[in-house]
Amino acid sequence: MTDNLKLDMNEYLPLRDVVFKTLREAILRGDLKPGERLMELQLAAKLGVSRTPIREAIRMLEQEGLAVTVPRKGAEVAQMTLKDMEDVLEVREVLDELAVKLACTKVNEEQLARLIKVQEEFELSTVGDDVKKIAEADVAFHEVIYEIADNPKLVSILNNLREQVYRYRVEYVKDPKNYPVLIREHENIVEGLKAKDVRMATHAMHEHVENQAVAVKAVIESQDIY
Repeated sequence: MTDNLKLDMNEYLPLRDVVFKTLREAILRGDLKPGERLMELQLAAKLGVSRTPIREAIRMLEQEGLAVTVPRKGAEVAQMTLKDMEDVLEVREVLDELAVKLACTKVNEEQLARLIKVQEEFELSTVGDDVKKIAEADVAFHEVIYEIADNPKLVSILNNLREQVYRYRVEYVKDPKNYPVLIREHENIVEGLKAKDVRMATHAMHEHVENQAVAVKAVIESQDIY
């Protein structure tokens, strides 16, 4: 088990949520490896908490697809398989294309200005090496598009999918050579929205998700641990 586990206490969050965020980030960083056991007693001792918040946090990780319970073995970090990746990104592609299509018909100047600002913030985030910050800046870009789409049902479905997508998003942005591609794709999406050109915007979004799938597939195939 990693020695890097340390609770990031937040007085406004329940303990189970603090434990969940700690374990989640350890999995996304790769400190907790796919297939590694999530043993309640060891984790409780390591984090200085009781078994109850550990158990609750593991259930939350299972809901996000980051952990699984194996019969006669207990909970462990979920493998990142090609099938899981393909399933998640196929759904994301359809939903993101729908979101940008709706956004094209509704976007106003104020919303477009906010999207451009968030895109610029994403570009600035890629200058550093904070993978979490880069991934969250990418999330923020897409969330502005979802807001512009103004379809609460769609946003609800996307929110349920967000955490399953996040694991693959993190893998994608770990490699700096992907940053120029991501920046260009974001710019193409913005241009489509600016022109209110549904075909341009949906094509740009399709290319954006497809390139991520190709890159993450290469990562999975190159690492036996997955």
